[in-house]
This record gives sequence, structure tokens and C-alpha cells, in this order.
Amino acid sequence: MVQLYAKPIMIMKNRNILSFASLLAIAVVLFATACNKSNSTENAGTQTLALYLTDGPGLFDKVLVDIKSVKVLVDTTKNTRNNDNCDFDRLGSDDRKNDSGFVWTDIGIKAGIYDLLQLRNGTDTLLAQTTIPKGAIRLIKIELGTNNSLVKDSISYPVSLPASAKNYVLIKTKGHEYDEYLPGQNRLWLDFDVARSIVQERNGQFYLRPVFHIFTKKKSGNVVGKIINQKDAKAVVTIYNATDTAYALPTREGYFAVRSLKDGTYKVLINATSPYLDTTINNVVVAAPKETSLGVITLKK
Repeated sequence: MVQLYAKPIMIMKNRNILSFASLLAIAVVLFATACNKSNSTENAGTQTLALYLTDGPGLFDKVLVDIKSVKVLVDTTKNTRNNDNCDFDRLGSDDRKNDSGFVWTDIGIKAGIYDLLQLRNGTDTLLAQTTIPKGAIRLIKIELGTNNSLVKDSISYPVSLPASAKNYVLIKTKGHEYDEYLPGQNRLWLDFDVARSIVQERNGQFYLRPVFHIFTKKKSGNVVGKIINQKDAKAVVTIYNATDTAYALPTREGYFAVRSLKDGTYKVLINATSPYLDTTINNVVVAAPKETSLGVITLKK
């Protein structure tokens, strides 16, 4: 009798296991896709988006980045907060189709090589200004090419994407980060953090692991100044507090500007080359959207 009942009991257990596994798989799929169908869409409408590119500098002569395209994913549903738990990595992996409520738009940048170090000390470039569907912008997808390079100490080096890395960067937003400077007119700045994005391995090869910060002039503060003897001192400016650090490479004339700073009190370290001494300026207060000027700075020997 034991042998007669043993097999049916095992079959029942296996069926239970299979049923539970199947239900779990279905639940995962439904959860991953539910964000696309949970809300009805808004009435048809459009808005204007302007995207600017600027640079958080690194210690290079040039950084040349190959940008192929920039696309945005707009959530056109009535309440985008209901979609905060969506799998945006999955949505960002395929921009060839639109899911219900989510619409991809290519903003039509001029594809090519961007010299990032030309975009420092308050300089930026307008990537594109275009009309997109009305709604909350939830993803910015930047597609990178392979023609990346840098110049250091007058020598040019190729910069490769890591073999395991995707050829695009996803910047996730919740829709409220943009500056709506006029009704239906939005703008946002993309700060390409060169210092954190370029990695040199032990074999000397440079790799590109892009790090972007987003900001608006309305919601961030600036620190500016001028170093009188910059031509000889070749100083690097670091602005930092307990939570944030930013850098500036002054122009040959000594002018520097650091943007996209959060409200707070900072220290400014001016790291100069010999025979000039380093200089620290304490208690620099930043409050959006104001500009804090350090005035003219003379480095001592």
C-alpha cells in the first residue's frame, strides 16, 4: 500500500510546487507591467523641453565624448506618482516601442563629438529644444558612440566603454526636477561629471562610465571668483561640505564658476602648484538661486 500511494503523493507535491512557482512568475510579470496600464492617460497635449549640457571638469586637456542620440520617456498618465515603482530600467532598455501611458520621443540633438571641457565655468550648450507629449518626464536616455577620447599632457588617448557596459545612460527623474519657466516651457541642465566618469585602469587604459547630475538654475546656487595669478599657479578649486563636493578648473585668466550647488555652507580649497601656497576659504554660504562671489583671490608664495 505504501508503494501504491507514494507516487500520487509526490505528484501532488510537485503539482503544488509547480502551481506556486507559476503563480509567482505570473505575479512578477503583472507587477512589472502593471505600471503601464494602471492609469488612464491625459488628454492630448504638448509641452516644450530644452536640454542643456555642461561639464563638471576633470584634470585633462580635452575630453571628447561621442553622443549619438538623446531620448526622453514621458508618462502621460493622470498621476505619475502611481508609477514610481515601475521598472524603469526595463522600460529604458527598449525605446523602439511605447507602452500604454509611456511615450518615447527623440529630442533631435546634433549627433557627434562634444568637447566637454569647453563647457566649464558656467558655459553650457543647448543640446536640443523640442516639442514632446504633455506629461511627466521620467527617463532621459543618452546613447553613446565608440569614438571617445581624451587629451592629457598633450597626448591623446582612446576612451573605451567597458565590455560589460551598455552603450547608453539612463537618467531617472520624477517629473518635478524641471524648471517650468513659462507655462508648458521646461528646461533642465545635464552636468557631465568628468572627474567621476573617466576611470584609468592599471594597464593605463581609460574607460568611460558616465556620471550625470541634473540641475536647474532656479533650484541651485553658484560660486564664482577670480584667481589673479592663475597662469602660474595652475590652481584647482574644490568646493565641499559634509555631503557634496564639486570642482572647477579656472580659465587662464583665473575666472572660475561652480554651478548646481545645493543650499548650504561650504569650504573652498584652492590647490595651487609650487611655489604658491594652497588657500582655504571657510563659511561660504550658498542659497538658490543666488550667485556667491568670492571676489578677486591672490595666492601667496
